[in-house]
Amino acid sequence: MASSTLFHTSLLQNSKNPKPTNLTYRSPSKINCTVKTTPAELPPTQHRVASTESTPSLKNRLNPIRPLSAKYVPFPPNSDPNSVPTTESYSLDEIIYRSKSGSLLDVQHDMEALKQYDGNYWRALFDSRVGTTTWPYGSGVWSKKEWVLPEIGDDDIVSAFEGNTNLFWAERFGKQYVGMNDLWVKHCGISHTGSFKDLGMTVLVSQVNRLRKLGKPVVGVGCASTGDTSAALSAYCASAGIPSIVFLPANKISIAQLVQPIANGAFVLSIDTDFDGCMKLIREVTSELPIYLANSLNSLRLEGQKTAAIEILQQFDWEVPDWVIVPGGNLGNIYAFYKGFKMCEELGLVDRIPRLVCAQAANANPLYLYYKSGWSEFNPVKASTTFASAIQIGDPVSIDRAVFALRNCDGIVEEATEEELMDAVALADSTGMFICPHTGVALTALMKLRNRGVIGPTERTVVVSTAHGLKFTQSKVDYHSKAIKDMACRFANQPVQVKADFGAVMDVLNRHLSDKSPRF
Repeated sequence: MASSTLFHTSLLQNSKNPKPTNLTYRSPSKINCTVKTTPAELPPTQHRVASTESTPSLKNRLNPIRPLSAKYVPFPPNSDPNSVPTTESYSLDEIIYRSKSGSLLDVQHDMEALKQYDGNYWRALFDSRVGTTTWPYGSGVWSKKEWVLPEIGDDDIVSAFEGNTNLFWAERFGKQYVGMNDLWVKHCGISHTGSFKDLGMTVLVSQVNRLRKLGKPVVGVGCASTGDTSAALSAYCASAGIPSIVFLPANKISIAQLVQPIANGAFVLSIDTDFDGCMKLIREVTSELPIYLANSLNSLRLEGQKTAAIEILQQFDWEVPDWVIVPGGNLGNIYAFYKGFKMCEELGLVDRIPRLVCAQAANANPLYLYYKSGWSEFNPVKASTTFASAIQIGDPVSIDRAVFALRNCDGIVEEATEEELMDAVALADSTGMFICPHTGVALTALMKLRNRGVIGPTERTVVVSTAHGLKFTQSKVDYHSKAIKDMACRFANQPVQVKADFGAVMDVLNRHLSDKSPRF
């Protein structure tokens, strides 16, 4: 079994006492910070550590008999027995978002080229890059570069060493609230801009950086966003000196989410509509102006997001969990996780894939309704306001991708009401986490599936946390203040007002400490 001392722990082998695994974060060294030096005067790779990988296997990787490559193909791929075989394909250097028939595109890797190396090789290669300062492999995304954008040059890559996020053993929550000893939370929100969107944006902006150097007509990058996408886009574009344009639904995202693109210099349009309206407008605009579309309609982002699935396998020492639960809004992420797991299976790194659960807010649940109908008919919905604002989407772009993923892994779709998701957030926070409302949706799905006996008490389960709780502090303030209309806020933890008097303080503390029952 492949392992890395920086990455794995032998205690994972003891299922009765699993321990969380953490990844070491290291920044690129040798950064030139001379203020008066102009960009033209800087050596192009002065701030990057040269590669020291020199094993024979690496030399073979750099010069394979069949070069590694990837291209756009219509979705679903030809490997799907229900798809119509086609030879239609496009270079990743083309600016294109849909096939001739209007279907979504998918990034297809040359699997035969990748199969020139067996699963043991890929496991060892990926593990060897964990924690390195060698550019760009210290990134959790670019440590899998051969599986992401195999043909891009290292100097075109725009990275903040994203990924490598904590896989947290949720011991207390698991044991106390769902009767599980093997529950884990993948904290994708502990990232550069505070959400999993960094994983995809480093790939998309890197490719845009390459396109601009090739002279392609790209004056900027644009997206419609419920908050996190715009934060990631604006940060990575700012790092590369590429203009970013953001369409946000007015008064529908948190202040913390709004301030990020503003601070990073994006051109922000606050539009009096919902996300679906913003998405419609940005698609129309990018068809008329040389602005590159950054939403998950663009399949490049999914190539970065799929690395979170590969990273989960690494953190379990390449053992496959039984279940992975992912919050779903525009639905690209559930397909990205499926794709990452499936590539690992097809290339021999693992022998199976986990079952996936897509968790939706009941106020924006078109996939859930489609699933409950037996996949008979999909109807978009008008999304209502939800605390899980990033998934407040009624007409998801990646609906076909999500259905493909779920049907091919015996997946499930579950939903959470506003009260359920906020209660779940409060319970999780009370056990030492500090999660976003979207993670509350996923934890609610877990609790429902446990109550029905779908997920067993000993099955290893990973809940994907998509954003940092610090982006959603107002929702927590409102909950613990019991200020949310028509919500009981059962687990609110309100401060106790007491006089500045020793006796009064002692009385309050004695009453509190005499109560031996759990607070939650």
